[in-house]
Amino acid sequence: MKFSLTKKITTIALIAFFSQLTLAQANPNGAAFREIADIVASLNHFPSDGDKAKLMAISSNDALAQPLREMATAVANISHAANAEGKAAMAGVQANSEVPDRAKELAGIIASLSHTPSAEAKAALAAMFQ
Repeated sequence: MKFSLTKKITTIALIAFFSQLTLAQANPNGAAFREIADIVASLNHFPSDGDKAKLMAISSNDALAQPLREMATAVANISHAANAEGKAAMAGVQANSEVPDRAKELAGIIASLSHTPSAEAKAALAAMFQ
């Protein structure tokens, strides 16, 4: 049976999509990262009570990576902007050589946030999951 080029590309794309979906479900760090990024993307001056509850659950989950817990805490404490403690924690995440680049990028967005994420920050957050 011959596959056309279109069918091959479609098959590869579907395999990649479902592989990523499975990895996200199996990887609690990935799910937590996505949750934090989604909250940051929709932030308007401060996180909602529901978002704060999600962030606090992430920040108190010892099974997750420490940089994720620090990001969740920093976002939970945002009131128009990250506080000094949150900015310092985000600088630490960015300086950590073991942290992946996209996590460093998210930490930079959190640290520089002012009231709402900029259009550039929203585009960067969207690009993280494409």
